Amino acid sequence: MAAAYLPTLKQLQYLIALRDHGHFGRAADACFVTQSTLSAGLRELESLLGVMLVERTRRVVRFTPLGLSIAEKGQRVLREAEELAAMAKAAHQPLSGDLRMGVIPTIAPFLLPRVLGKLRAEWPELKLFLREETSGAACESLHRGHVDCVILALPYACGDIEHEDLFEDRLYVAFPADQGAQMSAIVSPDAIEPYRLLLLEDGHCLKDHALAACNRPELRAEAGMMGTSLHTLVQMVDNGLGVTMLPKMALDAGILDHTKVVARPLDASHPSRRIALVWRSGSPREKEFRLLAQALRKASAESGEKN
Repeated sequence: MAAAYLPTLKQLQYLIALRDHGHFGRAADACFVTQSTLSAGLRELESLLGVMLVERTRRVVRFTPLGLSIAEKGQRVLREAEELAAMAKAAHQPLSGDLRMGVIPTIAPFLLPRVLGKLRAEWPELKLFLREETSGAACESLHRGHVDCVILALPYACGDIEHEDLFEDRLYVAFPADQGAQMSAIVSPDAIEPYRLLLLEDGHCLKDHALAACNRPELRAEAGMMGTSLHTLVQMVDNGLGVTMLPKMALDAGILDHTKVVARPLDASHPSRRIALVWRSGSPREKEFRLLAQALRKASAESGEKN
């Protein structure tokens, strides 16, 4: 009898969409229903539970504290339901159907062109939907169920996750070519002048990896201008504004082509970041994600052999 009083997945979907978008019209568009259908579904949910979840005014949609708690719990219920369906599908044919993967900006443009073609050839039934976000946003998307897995650079505090390493990505110091005589073949962190160091803005884990590798706390406080992307930093260095840190995958992808920028390895005890595939701990799709990691690792290695 209790099952008759349970919220439906559709009702939970409507509630979560309204929380995420804060507007009935946009939430309805996201659910591919009319605004009246979404509104009616939410009223049915409130009637079923006997509580008010959303305060409605002409200008503002405001969730009650209980409404926010139920939306948060409903997010987990929806996520588990989606994973059950994906698990059943994977039992018949792994790496097939839709898979939503997050990728951070310091990896996406350099790794994906190398591996997607090979991945598509090996697993033609797999339909990847890619979402590029900074590390913090990607981890939030993972735990909210907006993506199924993320290609991330570790170490990074991403919550309760499991992961499989793909490869190590060495860090290099990039500087104008006319400074080459001042730099050794392997650059010590002590050779970097703090006020000339250009870093990515907050939100990019590569910034933290570069600073941690240098092991010079004063660099964080004294570093110069921030860039929004690695390509922006390269242009700044090319114009003589300072030096920066670049990962090897960006160099392999030709980020320094048509510039007068030189890059040499960083001399440090931990001069690299670990590229990994991460997913929510306890996910029923763990075997499928490990298979995907294996495929990504293989595709990356084959691409590296050709470079």
